Amino acid sequence: MRRNRPAFLLAVLLCLLLSGCGADTSATPQHTVTLVAKSTQTEFWLSVFAGAEAAATEYNLQLTILGPETEEDYESQNTMVAQAVEDGAEALVFSAIDYENNAAAIDAAARKGVKVVAIDSSVDSDQVSIYIGTDNYAAGQMAAQAALDRVAGELKVGVVNYDISSANGQERERGATDVFAQSGRAEITAVINTLAEAEQAEWDAAAMLQNHPEINVLLAFNEPTSVGAAQAVKELGLSETVFLVGFDSNVATVDGMQEGSVDALIVQNPYAMGYLGVESAYKLLTGQEGGLEHVVDTSTQIVDRSNLFTMDSQKALFAFEQNMD
Repeated sequence: MRRNRPAFLLAVLLCLLLSGCGADTSATPQHTVTLVAKSTQTEFWLSVFAGAEAAATEYNLQLTILGPETEEDYESQNTMVAQAVEDGAEALVFSAIDYENNAAAIDAAARKGVKVVAIDSSVDSDQVSIYIGTDNYAAGQMAAQAALDRVAGELKVGVVNYDISSANGQERERGATDVFAQSGRAEITAVINTLAEAEQAEWDAAAMLQNHPEINVLLAFNEPTSVGAAQAVKELGLSETVFLVGFDSNVATVDGMQEGSVDALIVQNPYAMGYLGVESAYKLLTGQEGGLEHVVDTSTQIVDRSNLFTMDSQKALFAFEQNMD
């Protein structure tokens, strides 16, 4: 029996390691987080999702990602928030389509004990623990200054914005308007609010340019409106006479910068928004909120033809592709 004892002990050890042999093997339950986005279609949001999924993996979270078919459908967002709460979400990472009309759904979720992190576009609720995203007023200022620094003489400006109820678009417009007013050599000639869809934005931007041939600077404030505005400039043959500043990264606008229909892009950091949004939700759920800032400004930079191929610009423009490798 003595000679068999090592083998017996080894068998017991293997049993404990492989099957538990009666030991308590219950894992710590995963926290549940739901991300409700404005859209699930654009490259901007795909980059947000890549960052969110990376954080969920790192912090062992159960992450659900939802979003409406269009960036105007705040009612569907409200339904998604309510369903997420019913399904047991402990935290929401949320980007509001409508600053005011999404507020009641967020307030209701918070009353059920759900933690709320806003990313990209905030909501009119004091139940939001943290906002993570671009300083949108400053980004609008940056867009206006990009045009002022690169276009001589008097600027006749056209603005292509999206939903008038979306906080981030309106803040960008306000920042640009203030900088143009302070410059003394710029006038906003026309402003349109169009759908956050490239095709509709192209039609509306083309109509504005045809109705106001004096426009020599065009600003578009998110990815779909920028793609549409660039296509309008190209199709109307105005690449040499209209200076277009767009937002975010898209294959179409990057190509437009190389062929001339786009002159500058204000590039945000959507990957960081997604990652930090989910990371912050985890910290709120695990009692680590003490070290969190209430507002986190993610990086924003200007890309134009002079720095298009630098490493920093390429990383900013193609963050989604690089992080999905």
